[in-house]
Amino acid sequence: MDRSKPIDISLHASEKMGDRGASEEEVRAAVRTGNEEPARKGRSRFRKSFCFNAQWRGRHYAVKQVAPVVAEERDRLVVVTVYTYYF
Repeated sequence: MDRSKPIDISLHASEKMGDRGASEEEVRAAVRTGNEEPARKGRSRFRKSFCFNAQWRGRHYAVKQVAPVVAEERDRLVVVTVYTYYF
């Protein structure tokens, strides 16, 4: 996947970012520099861990991992959804 292409975030992904506590900056950083792995439908998932050290839904977590799923189009990368894991 060509990570230098412009990144667009779908409406669904934007909604999931809000639900799951991921910022646009974290999603873009995950796509640009995270670890790539295959996802369904020929897409890629990128994982990047961030220092968190804060509360999320009443519990304290040290690390937040942001994992956007991306579809590559001819001229852009489209973030189709975003998963977030707390450790």
